Amino acid sequence: MNLCDRETLRALLGRHGFHFSKSMGQNFLIDPAVPADIAAASQADGDCGVLEIGPGVGCLTAELAGRAGKVVSIELDKKLLPVLEETMGPYDNVEIVPGDALKLDLAALAAERFRGLRPLVCANLPYNITTPVLTRLVEADCFESVTVLLQKEVAQRLAAPQGSSGGGAFTLWLQYHMETEVLFDVPADRFFPAPKVDSAVLRCVRRERPAVAVEDEAFFFRVVRGAFLLRRKTLANSLAAALPERGREAVQAAIERCGLPPSVRGEALTLEDFARLAAELGS
Repeated sequence: MNLCDRETLRALLGRHGFHFSKSMGQNFLIDPAVPADIAAASQADGDCGVLEIGPGVGCLTAELAGRAGKVVSIELDKKLLPVLEETMGPYDNVEIVPGDALKLDLAALAAERFRGLRPLVCANLPYNITTPVLTRLVEADCFESVTVLLQKEVAQRLAAPQGSSGGGAFTLWLQYHMETEVLFDVPADRFFPAPKVDSAVLRCVRRERPAVAVEDEAFFFRVVRGAFLLRRKTLANSLAAALPERGREAVQAAIERCGLPPSVRGEALTLEDFARLAAELGS
């Protein structure tokens, strides 16, 4: 069964009485080259267990099944479970787990289902849960890499060079833990129904150690988030608002001791800049 053929897809969904849900961000791939390329980009092999979130009808799942030792796909929409039962029937290394990826214990799931396998993530993520899902995947602290299809603008932001205007606080949080790279674009017309924006594949590889060494990680990220609290304001103004207990004069003095211009904005700082600044503010 060609799960990327538009007419085959219509017939499959019709047999099961399925209707698309805008709230779940359901857009299914209709170009077979795309799931094949995403699966290849994940670098999954027989020694890997791959976690997929939101398999849809299973076009990417099938590609992953041909490469990985095991594939576990989490599907929230109960209406898709009988569809997946039909389409994934031929694959004995695929397991469909009904549930919400934002509520499941992903580390425990990987430990139980992927014994003896290296856990990876590969998925076509719904646009509306990108940030919380990536947060959960990184915090699970067990996946070697995360290869995901996202809204193009979001993928570019998460791989933006540090110290550029393209990133934000979440960009730096992600890059603190992972090396990020945009691999290739996927135009909107490769989906059914077609979304209003293009997509791109983002690959994140877990670092052996965080990108920078910090003494107090919680305070370090409080400084990072504070720098973007008032994005159009200077770093000093934004941090003074985010860290009222420090006081504006102390914040400005710490910025100066780091050799940063008085009028600098948070978006201009790298992780190393923030590590020095957090150390100054913490002292």
